Amino acid sequence: MIEQFFIENGDVILKLVIALFLGMFIGTERLFVHREAGMKTHSLVAMGAALFVIVSEFLAEKYIGSSSFNPGMMASNIIVGIGFLGAGLIFFQGDRLTGITTASGIWVTAGIGMACGFGFFNLAVIATVLVLLIFIVMSIIEKPIRKISNENLEKE
Repeated sequence: MIEQFFIENGDVILKLVIALFLGMFIGTERLFVHREAGMKTHSLVAMGAALFVIVSEFLAEKYIGSSSFNPGMMASNIIVGIGFLGAGLIFFQGDRLTGITTASGIWVTAGIGMACGFGFFNLAVIATVLVLLIFIVMSIIEKPIRKISNENLEKE
């Protein structure tokens, strides 16, 4: 019985698990640099986006031929919902704006989850690698630039 469940739902399980792990990889980097949203948040965002895409595909199959149902609407609303979530992560601390990178990471993680939900695993993996390159490599590049910038501010 349990084997039958996995056979019948293998595609869905694969999509959700890959989304979860790709989100987790991004969240791990965020955790290492002590940012607001870490492994759990990014995993849930990616998996949730994949889940909504899968539901959208199931609904498209169920209501095929119906002129009143557009499965693309559910996918587009994921972006709106994640934008709302990301907006809640952006704060002013004095004269400094924080959380924009975290919000952007959440947004792209949702896109990765959506790619998994549609079964575009190569796209999802490539995007995850690029996100990690941005977070890790750009951080390394930014450090000396920020140091120079801060030194110039102190001189003024």
